[in-house]
Amino acid sequence: MTIQQLEYIVALERHAHFQQAAESCGITQPTLSATIAKLEEELDTQIFDRSQHPIKPTEAGSKVIHQAKIILREVATLKEIVRSERERETGSLNLGIITTIAPYILPKFIRFMMDNYPNIELHIKELPPVDIAKMLAKGEIDIALMSQFALTDNMLTIPIYHERFVAYVSPDEPLHSLKEIHSNELAKGKAWLLNDDLCTTIQLKNIGNIATDHYNIYRADSVGTLIRIVDENGGFAVIPEFHIRLLKDYQIPNIRPIITPNLTREVDLVIRKDFVQEKLLNIIAEGIRKTIPDHVVIPHIKEHTIKI
Repeated sequence: MTIQQLEYIVALERHAHFQQAAESCGITQPTLSATIAKLEEELDTQIFDRSQHPIKPTEAGSKVIHQAKIILREVATLKEIVRSERERETGSLNLGIITTIAPYILPKFIRFMMDNYPNIELHIKELPPVDIAKMLAKGEIDIALMSQFALTDNMLTIPIYHERFVAYVSPDEPLHSLKEIHSNELAKGKAWLLNDDLCTTIQLKNIGNIATDHYNIYRADSVGTLIRIVDENGGFAVIPEFHIRLLKDYQIPNIRPIITPNLTREVDLVIRKDFVQEKLLNIIAEGIRKTIPDHVVIPHIKEHTIKI
């Protein structure tokens, strides 16, 4: 039994004529007849007395049609609830953001939300990617902003922007003498990396002929602390380009572009497939766009509303 079948029997009862009912439903008369006959077979009940003209429901059919009308009204109510959820600009929302993105997004993003959408109660959790993925799967987070997410069957990923990585190099490190660093040069230096589950380490491991086993792994998620380790101990670190704006003046000369190939990460909004608050999702995407340079935003996000 389908909603479509219920709509067809209600239409036939209203018009009392197969051709007119079919036209009102936007289908052919044979399709209408066959669909209703299939429902009658499933219910083992004759809904319409086809011997009468105009066509009338049987006694049992009248009861079926009465209940069908109730179901269709409830379906319409359900659709309206979902539509309202998609379009509303109020409510509570749990946002998860990974620790290597949060410092560059959250300060201006929070200001944007407070200034433009004060009626949205936003709860933000800054956590490592693995923790956010688990909370998203359990429904403890509504939307996640993260990178290197392994898509599961019940998740949807919306790419938002691409961000390059750069090298932060100690003046005592030989790589500091280079104006730009080819990716294969990274194997020659003393590297400090973040956690293995973070995208910088993942990308370095994917570069040909570079073995990361000998690298120094800083077992935490703070880029700022990683930079201070380089300042104190030498070597270099691969950091998100957005972190440059947080550096002190004396640290800026230690930045080197990484080329051939460039190291980048795609940053995505991730939701469960049962998430229906389309309007709130677009507001979050808008707020993120306002905090980052326009040239890194994926063109589709600039030009189109997110549809779920």
